[in-house]
Parts: sequence; C-alpha cells; structure tokens
Amino acid sequence: MLRRLLKEKYNIQAEEEFRFDHYNACKSQNEVYILVPANHLKEEALTELDQIAEHLRMSGDKNIAGFKKTTEGKPYTEWEEARYAVLSNQRLQPRKEGHFGRKLAKFHFRGRTVNFAVEQTSRIGQWKTLWETRLDQMEKVWNDMVFQFDGESEFDRLFLESFPYYMGMAENAIQYIVDTEFDDEPMMTDTGTVCHERFSNRTWGEQYYVKNPFDWVFDHATRDLAEWTREKYFKNIKTYQPDVRKFVEEYESISPLSSFSWRLYYARMMFPLHYFECIESYYGAQTEQERNILKEKLEKYLHQSPEYEQFISRFFEIVNHQEVAKQWYIPMPEWLESK
Repeated sequence: MLRRLLKEKYNIQAEEEFRFDHYNACKSQNEVYILVPANHLKEEALTELDQIAEHLRMSGDKNIAGFKKTTEGKPYTEWEEARYAVLSNQRLQPRKEGHFGRKLAKFHFRGRTVNFAVEQTSRIGQWKTLWETRLDQMEKVWNDMVFQFDGESEFDRLFLESFPYYMGMAENAIQYIVDTEFDDEPMMTDTGTVCHERFSNRTWGEQYYVKNPFDWVFDHATRDLAEWTREKYFKNIKTYQPDVRKFVEEYESISPLSSFSWRLYYARMMFPLHYFECIESYYGAQTEQERNILKEKLEKYLHQSPEYEQFISRFFEIVNHQEVAKQWYIPMPEWLESK
C-alpha cells in the first residue's frame, strides 16, 4: 500500500516496505519514508506541526522526521477514505543511551525559538482546565456506577473504592497550579516550547533517533520532565532514583529550572495521570486481553500508592534540590508533610 501511495501521491519510486518502530515505512535513495495515520488531527493542526518540524530542522536538529509534501504541495494526503502523512528523514542516527537530559534540554531550547503563533497543538497554561475537565468526567462515571454496581466486575469494584483517594490527589494538584500562578512569576525559560504528549526513553525511537511531529504538543517544558520521571518511577520503583537525579542534573546543565518551573514539575508529578489513563483505557478497551492487562496495572498502582506518596513527599530530596526548595519557599501540601 505505501509504495503505491508514494508513487501516486508523491511521485516517489520506493523500495520494499518494512516496519519502522510501529509504522509502515519504505526506503528510496537512502531516504526513509514513514507512513503515519492522521485521521485524528485537523488539517490546521497538521499544517502547524509541519511548520514546527521545519523550524526545528532549520534550527539544526537533524533527527526531525519532516513532512514530505505531496505533488500538490500538501503535508498530508487522502487515501482510501483515510488521511495520512508521510514523514521522511535522510539521516538515521543510531540511538545511544545516556545524556538524555541534555538532549531534551537542547530540544526544548530550539522549541522556544518558534517564531509564529502556535494554536492547534498548544497546551500552555491549560493544565488546570484540562485536569478539571478530566476529573469532572471521571467523577460523573463514578457517581453513575455507584448506583448501578452489581458486584460482578472486579475492576469496577477497584475503581469505585479507589477513586475518592485519587480525586483528592487530583484536586490537590489543581490547587497547587492555582497557587503557583498566584504566588510565583514565570521567567524567560518558562515560555512555551515543543514538548511531547508522553515523553519517555522510547519516544525518540527504539533503534534510531527519530523525532516524530505526531508526538508533539506546545507546552511548558516541565511536562516532558514530569512524564519522563513518572515513566521511570513506575518502570522500577526500587531503582529509579539515580536515573531521575542524573536526568535532572543533565537537563539543568543546559537549562536551569526556575522556581515557577519546579512548582509546575511538582504539580504534574502530584496529579495521578497514570491512574486516570488506566481507568479511561480500561473502559475504552476493545478486547478482554487489553482489559486484563489494565486490571493488573490498576492493581499494581493501588498496591504502590503508599510508595508513590513517599516519592512525592521526598521529591526534592530525590532530585537533590531540597536546599533550592527551601531557598525558594516551594511549598508542600500539608497531607504530604507527614509522609
């Protein structure tokens, strides 16, 4: 399919198809073409991501997978009643472990130089509203389920019992955002930059560095710091500390965090996104296998909730910034002070 699409829509004669991470791809004259489904994005958002990708590429990032234009000059195409984009990269750099914090800080530095208004993919300043909406939606589901629960579903029971606790944690995180915006002042480094929906060690590819525009949102840099930290924590709650400390040290060697940044970082760690995503994914799952995996994940989260409280309460100590937190009077919610 991809070779035919490239020929008809892009006038590219490609070689055999292969899998590149979780996408279909082709090669032609040392250039890799990656097919990405794009039905979930509006045309305006695709155009915006194309502009951002080109800006980052022109700013010196050679690992950007840019949008290949069709013969009509568009960054996407309609094919067999679906919308697709073709991303291309001529320089596939083998992925190496290490210095991930430095690499992310450099990426954010380039992202802050975007010199046009970003609207479609912007999340800057919206955490409070987005979290409130998410919380309200889940609370409605919970309230409806309280009166309908028949005792048959183990997952439903776990959700009904656990939601009040996580609702309280989410409300604390939302209030922390409100207090931060009232009490603290953002600095130049707190302007919006190119971030990722959920940043982790795997976001930039498994074997090669490929920065995919479909992973991006325009947001505060601490979004990526927090989600990388969250993923690292849950991957191994016994051995995460050295990796997190090193990651933060590397990041700050390029781009030191302001007091405002630290507070946003902390608020995002406090917000139980892992719990919300697990619940939402379960009730949207299509197969029994998916539901079983998510049930096990929820059980793990609930079992580890005391450890997560400890992690949040000791966060500044773990990242070796307890003195900075004292110096800048970064507050800790009362319910965490005794943990």
